Amino acid sequence: MSAFGLLKTWPVSDPAVAVIGPGGVLAIEGPDDPRPWASVTKLVSAYTVLLSVQRGDVDLGDPAGPPGSTVRHLLAHASGVGPDDPAALSPPGRRRVYSNAGFEVLARDLAEDTFGELMAETVLAPLHLARTHLGGSPAHGITGPLSDLARFGHELLAPSLLGPVLSREAATVQFPGLDGILPGYGRQSPNDWGLGFEIRGHKSPHWTGSANSPRTFGHFGKSGSFLWVDPDANLACACLAGRDFGEWASVWPEFSDAILTEFA
Repeated sequence: MSAFGLLKTWPVSDPAVAVIGPGGVLAIEGPDDPRPWASVTKLVSAYTVLLSVQRGDVDLGDPAGPPGSTVRHLLAHASGVGPDDPAALSPPGRRRVYSNAGFEVLARDLAEDTFGELMAETVLAPLHLARTHLGGSPAHGITGPLSDLARFGHELLAPSLLGPVLSREAATVQFPGLDGILPGYGRQSPNDWGLGFEIRGHKSPHWTGSANSPRTFGHFGKSGSFLWVDPDANLACACLAGRDFGEWASVWPEFSDAILTEFA
């Protein structure tokens, strides 16, 4: 069955999915109404921070978060900060603790109460994501349509704002070898992460497909959203399902494999 044939079998009333190549959107299906991106927000927040690094406003080695932690630690979920509490659970660089609180701490350290304005100025406006807005936490507060998520996915696949050195570093494992819990998929050893980008590596189980290369990076969200970028296949795939993440999302890997078969 084709990828978009599989999409019609999802237990979701109105999923919205786009496939993106180096030249832009290759295929798109579903409504284009603004929907919550949930933790896919972290990709945009990380990009905002990386652009600040590129401009020289901040350095990845600058102190941020608990003692001994840096901007790099916070982006890579290696600061030791707890999932939803800024209190440290472990020393920096010891464990991969997936942390919403870490992104909130980083945003405050970087721009105090104006992180949303910084994101709009440096990412949303230049990419013409006119219907996308950060309305809450920099960890999970973006709402926007599929067309905007696809446009951002194209930026990650073929960067125009971020230079090649930082783009490569963001998609490279930071603090290699750290174990941790991948929400929804259990303990991963190692639980690879880049600078805000989750890296597939050899994780199993995983929300991307078995055909996705180990270099695939991206994020999924509690709202049933995801964005993956596979640099080996030169493809990206974006989804705003409109249904909260749950057991039904077991359809994602087969769908991703079908996308790779048809479009790579």
